[in-house]
Amino acid sequence: MTKRRFAPLFVTQLLGAFNDNLFKNAVVLFVVYSVYSDPHAETWFSAIATGLVTLPFFLLSALSGQLADQRDKAGIIRLVKLAEIFIMIVGAIGLMLAWFDFAVHLLAVPLMLLAIFAMGVHSTFFGPIKYAILPQHLKKDEVLGGTGLVEAGTYIAILAGTILAGLISVEAAAVAVLLVAVIGYISGRKVPPAPPLAEPVKLDFHIVRSSIALVSGTMHIRRLFLAIVSISLFWTIGTVLFIQFPPLVKNVLAADKAVASLFLAVFSVGVAIGSIAINRLLGGAVSAKFAPVSVLAMGAFVIAFHIVCRFWDSGLPPGQLMSFAHFIDHDHAYWLLATLLGIATAGGMFVVPLYAFLTTTVDTSLAARTVAANNIVNSGAMVIGASITIGMSAFGVNVVNQLLLAAAMSILSAWLAQKLHLACD
Repeated sequence: MTKRRFAPLFVTQLLGAFNDNLFKNAVVLFVVYSVYSDPHAETWFSAIATGLVTLPFFLLSALSGQLADQRDKAGIIRLVKLAEIFIMIVGAIGLMLAWFDFAVHLLAVPLMLLAIFAMGVHSTFFGPIKYAILPQHLKKDEVLGGTGLVEAGTYIAILAGTILAGLISVEAAAVAVLLVAVIGYISGRKVPPAPPLAEPVKLDFHIVRSSIALVSGTMHIRRLFLAIVSISLFWTIGTVLFIQFPPLVKNVLAADKAVASLFLAVFSVGVAIGSIAINRLLGGAVSAKFAPVSVLAMGAFVIAFHIVCRFWDSGLPPGQLMSFAHFIDHDHAYWLLATLLGIATAGGMFVVPLYAFLTTTVDTSLAARTVAANNIVNSGAMVIGASITIGMSAFGVNVVNQLLLAAAMSILSAWLAQKLHLACD
């Protein structure tokens, strides 16, 4: 954390994750609480926003992986962070139009969704670098710790951005996202050079062909296949949960947007705790031995969360929402938050070692493309998760019962994680 070979990268990725979540959650909370008054429309909008930020990973990860392995990673970081400034200008205009209540449906919401999609593109090109650069700048016994810190930092940033999105006005969010983008660009310029470790070859800009080639060239390695599919199931579960939080808080718990931010924040804190805890348990070794029990614990906590939600009674008349203070005073609030924290902590313990597998199983010169292949499969799984959520809502399945899908998927995740543990440890 005090070395230039790690600190600027850590700060840059932290600010990027913070800005991404501040903007996205400011948009989603504004639309859910100020534009729509229909639970199905709110769930659909939340799913669409999640799908837009995920789609670029599916389409462009192959190109981003090629670039990251064949060009200076630090140079790509500078270009990506410069682009973030212009993306946030577009997003800030959308937020300001929403604040002035001017052409909200016609102009403000489309501009905000465009910026969400563009931030997805930004993250697609930055994502492979933040993991693949670690084996290049860190010692072998530092990679798991560095991965854990990056993952924990990401979720701390998600926490901060999510909390702030629920507390500030849309006009303040417009100013904040621009300011953070500029600071992120400055910190990105401090990342030390990370030149390619292999001879550059011609880039394949055909996104379908290059994506198929990248995934097929990675997934034939058994341990990578098991790790990538396990991570993808984790993110499918996470997508279902994150989509449900805002409409669940509003329509089931009858609480305001500050409570919705609290839910997303607690989830982020839990993953950060799990990321650090698993590194301590494993002593720096890359191993999946705790992954099966971690994801089963995650599923058990999801069921407990579901039960608390089913028996929740706000005691308020229809249409009235609890404030943050009123929510905290509720008899079941701490049970709800404890189960949510358990879901996230177990999830963090499950997924962090799997990310370490991606960068330590292959040659360092192929690390970025391996992460990119993982991102393609992950994003496809997340889009499927978002689509399933929309479909369940369309068929009248309420948000509380949709949580059971996440619990069921944890069983399959545990089975895959056990196979990975047996194959690698």
